[in-house]
Amino acid sequence: MRALVRADPWRMAVLEEARDLALPGWAVGAGFLRSAVWDHLHGYAERSPLADIDLLFFDPADVSPEREAAAESRLGEQVAGGLWEVRNQARMHLLHGHRPYRDLEDGLRHWLETATAVALRLEPDGAMTVIAPFGLADLFALRSRPTDEGRARRNDYLARMRAKDWPRRWPLVRVEGLNA
Repeated sequence: MRALVRADPWRMAVLEEARDLALPGWAVGAGFLRSAVWDHLHGYAERSPLADIDLLFFDPADVSPEREAAAESRLGEQVAGGLWEVRNQARMHLLHGHRPYRDLEDGLRHWLETATAVALRLEPDGAMTVIAPFGLADLFALRSRPTDEGRARRNDYLARMRAKDWPRRWPLVRVEGLNA
């Protein structure tokens, strides 16, 4: 995955722009990475369009939505017209009545499907840190399956999978749990 991202100047620019914000415990994830991998595994030369760029961070000292909005405003459309969605994982537990998350990785554990619960941080020295609480096997196997949270919130998982309809764009993708 690191090599795929490094080979894509647009994705590298996204990571550099995110890094420049210097948000605590930050990473870019979700479709930004999933699409890169699935496009590659399908042999697509053209990048699949993204609804947004998910920039995550973890800062329990300031959980105001205004902080996220300020970061989104600062990022604007600087990177190839990308629409940014900035979310502090230190406040996301409130949406579903969970206990507070310990860190960004713990926040990812509460996402609905395994293939999207992946994030990447570009370190100051250029190294890349992958954050994947469920590993990368499902992502590279072209498989999306519910996490524990996805099973607990089955209706949300099912609605999301139906709305995303990933096999239409990536026909080799298997979405598990739709018929169970």
